[in-house]
Amino acid sequence: MPGLDGSTAAVSQLLDAPVILVVDASAMSGSVAAIVHGFNSLDPTFQIAAVILNRVGGAGHEELLREALEPLRIPILGVLYRDDALEWRERHLGLVPVAEDPSKIRASIARLSAVIAQSLDLDGIVALSRTAPARIVAPVPQALVTGRCRVAVCAGPAFSFVYPENLELLREAGAELMLFDPLEESALPQGCDALYAGGGFPEVYASALADNVSLMRDVQRRIASGLVTWAECGGFLWLCGSLDGHEMVGALSEVQARMTDKLTLGYRTATTRVPSVLGPVGTQIRAHEYHRSDASPPGNALELVGRFGAAQAGYADSRFFASYLHQHLSATPEMAERFVMTASSK
Repeated sequence: MPGLDGSTAAVSQLLDAPVILVVDASAMSGSVAAIVHGFNSLDPTFQIAAVILNRVGGAGHEELLREALEPLRIPILGVLYRDDALEWRERHLGLVPVAEDPSKIRASIARLSAVIAQSLDLDGIVALSRTAPARIVAPVPQALVTGRCRVAVCAGPAFSFVYPENLELLREAGAELMLFDPLEESALPQGCDALYAGGGFPEVYASALADNVSLMRDVQRRIASGLVTWAECGGFLWLCGSLDGHEMVGALSEVQARMTDKLTLGYRTATTRVPSVLGPVGTQIRAHEYHRSDASPPGNALELVGRFGAAQAGYADSRFFASYLHQHLSATPEMAERFVMTASSK
């Protein structure tokens, strides 16, 4: 169905799985029935099997919601009352990552788990999940070994958004991964042949990253000498000349980045306009953007197409690729193969 591409609804249709709709009922009474009915009738192949009511104001509010939903004859498998203790910390791009404060996150999950166990019909949820049909699916994509190399991977609080599958595919292609924290290390891992700088929140740590002058100079020098490099979103910002006035690595010295109030998000289909470490001219990339920053000039290595138009962006050459795009390599393991092959060549 148009507009559902990549959504939870689309996944449920692919799996033919029952759907439990979680409704934020904090500002609803009778209108909750219209919301649930709308989801249930939007597409005949998409059916709501049950409902969970979230952020309910109290027993009286719960009674109003149940009365409104009764004519729909859709089971209610739980009610969660509004509780400030269950609020998750948020900022400009959503939830605060676990890597920034693991102990608080563990405590929050423990509180939430206890409330869920008391408030939801867990047996009913499990029983409903077992009604989904068994499916035969294709094997998990794997990468072929294309070389042997060592890849330095940015890690730690400032670079906590990397798909684990991407790392696994790089290993399968022949890479030894060397995780390091750009907030702590004074140089790239010894003996690395390539750099993978994934996503995260470098803007939150911009001052501390800028203070690590020795590492930035080492990264700049190594990239200028031909170090094979792949940077996405947060990693891209780190390689710019500056971020919100803080000096960054400067591998892209002409690019100045700044945080903005505008959220850029959505799926993108990109086509490379120049040869890159991920493939030749014309390589197709399926990815997504999610950021509140602007990099100027934006670059022109990629032709991007999304739901709201086309544009050029990104920087690339035969040993380098940097853009805002987040890629999940399970769909294109050949990109991991190409990256490792390039890093393995001397």
